[in-house]
Amino acid sequence: MTTCRLTTAQALVRFLARQYTERDGQRQRLVAATWGIFGHGNVAGIGQALVEAGADEMPYHQGRNEQAMVHAAVGYARQSDRLSAHAVTTSIGPGATNLVTGAALATINHLPVLLLPGDTFATRPADPVLQQLEVPHAGEMSVNDCLRPVSKYFDRITRPEALIPAALAAVRVLADPAGTGAVTLALPQDVQAEAYDWPQEFFAERVWRVRRQVPDEAELEAAADAIRAARHPLVVAGGGVHHSGAEDALRSFAETTGIPVASTQAGKGSLPHDHPADVGGIGHTGTATADELARAADLVIGVGTRYSDFTTASATLFQHPGVRFVNLNITGFDAHKLAALPLVGDARTSLHLLTGILRNHRVAPGYESAYHEAKAGWEKQVSAAFAVDREEAPPTQTQVLGVLDATVTEADIVINAAGSLPGDLHKLWRTRSRDQYHVEYGYSCMGYEIPAAIGVQLAAPGRPVWALVGDGTYLMNPTEIVTAVQEGLPVNIVVLQNHGYASIGGLSESVGAERFATGYRFRAPDGTYTGDPLPVDLAANAASLGLTVLRAKTVGELREALATARASDRPTCVYVETETADTVSGPPPAQAWWDVPVAETATRPSAVEAREEYDRQVAARRRHL
Repeated sequence: MTTCRLTTAQALVRFLARQYTERDGQRQRLVAATWGIFGHGNVAGIGQALVEAGADEMPYHQGRNEQAMVHAAVGYARQSDRLSAHAVTTSIGPGATNLVTGAALATINHLPVLLLPGDTFATRPADPVLQQLEVPHAGEMSVNDCLRPVSKYFDRITRPEALIPAALAAVRVLADPAGTGAVTLALPQDVQAEAYDWPQEFFAERVWRVRRQVPDEAELEAAADAIRAARHPLVVAGGGVHHSGAEDALRSFAETTGIPVASTQAGKGSLPHDHPADVGGIGHTGTATADELARAADLVIGVGTRYSDFTTASATLFQHPGVRFVNLNITGFDAHKLAALPLVGDARTSLHLLTGILRNHRVAPGYESAYHEAKAGWEKQVSAAFAVDREEAPPTQTQVLGVLDATVTEADIVINAAGSLPGDLHKLWRTRSRDQYHVEYGYSCMGYEIPAAIGVQLAAPGRPVWALVGDGTYLMNPTEIVTAVQEGLPVNIVVLQNHGYASIGGLSESVGAERFATGYRFRAPDGTYTGDPLPVDLAANAASLGLTVLRAKTVGELREALATARASDRPTCVYVETETADTVSGPPPAQAWWDVPVAETATRPSAVEAREEYDRQVAARRRHL
């Protein structure tokens, strides 16, 4: 057997550089690049290995925050349809534990990222070493064990030769559409630098074919029978539509059957906003059209959705007495939710097959005309929310979205994750292309948007990328602005300054907590945070990190600033202080409930009233058995 003597870290980098995915005859690198911040736990191992490999074998990106590096990798993976991913390396200790939030986000959203944290010594030359977690009952435990519950695969490489099966298992999971997420290989710092005679076969090119699983024939016939029997069916399109590249297949299914299509946050854009069958977002942040159809639906056809509580309105949305579910999903776990007729398979393949079986079936004309009319009515509400009376007035948040909507084309990509923006976007945004709408709502992680924009830009060079962030999100994680400047990536960051956690402030008020501690303000004489807004200048901060900053005080200035940013070839920030929504321009209220438990006993009137409303809403919850 021919061998090659390398350190464990060198062998890992060489192995990763030779892994590929292939779907529909298209091949790409599985691990296209590595992000890293170096400390004593990885600088002499993975760091040296990356130097040894060079940029041709393994491109490298320098990050500023470990969590943000994972977000950038996730943004890249999502934009790459999960067919290509990035690795992230950190030192042991704080660097490793900073990965946990990003890992949770990746796994919850079923997006691949490879985590390579350093670990404490496998040989234990001293005990404890720097940054070692001492656990009296478990000597082998380290802080990296925090990553176990948020990883789809976890292994600790305590001997060089153990890397071979672990690395193969890791890339298998990364490339598995039904099982992907965060994959962690914890690398003790001494093992990283230890040499071993590796079999050359370990470094052979490997192609991991991404399967398009065909559904069971009996399941397919059962699904078709259920659709034929339904009078008011509704499709709920989730992120699996995008991951499978099933948008055209869904369009054909909808056009053949006349069944309307609502979308989750991850599934928005499965049909363009102006397609006759598209009825917009569904659930708590959905449109009135979609939610009314959901309440009356006697059959719900889930495609690539995991039915989060926002989608189901906390199990209060699907109210037809005899409602049934057909769930098309690549994973059996999600396909069986809500006591559904499961259809386990690839979304594109399964929709093609289902459309063929149903080629002579169509819903009643009255059903189609009714939802077309309702869709037109909702479009009028969107236009009203986007409407501008005076160009010289400060914009509301929804007017910001309206001006951006008028600025972009199908080439632009809009990124968001947290605050009140996801709700407004889900209800109002007019998605023009399959990948324009990039809202991370599986984990809804503040601080995701800016680093994710970098990852998206790396995956989609030449396309305008917009990160929409509120002031709360900006303050949590602005550091990767420096990376965008360093790499010359022309991402556009729109910062909306509303002086606090506005989304949670509104929620707090609705559940009787009176907006407690949600404003970014000085303390008032009574000790509450209700004084003047803090004199924080986020535009100056963004400029100090290297961005070109455009301040927009009016709608007219905003319109000009967005156009300038879109045409720029360097990273740019558009900073705008928003006015609160009024009757002229504000988002429509929630069209469905969301369960946030309210104090069962309280003395303050706001909480008492909120509990009464809570009890009324929760009475509509039902379990689909």
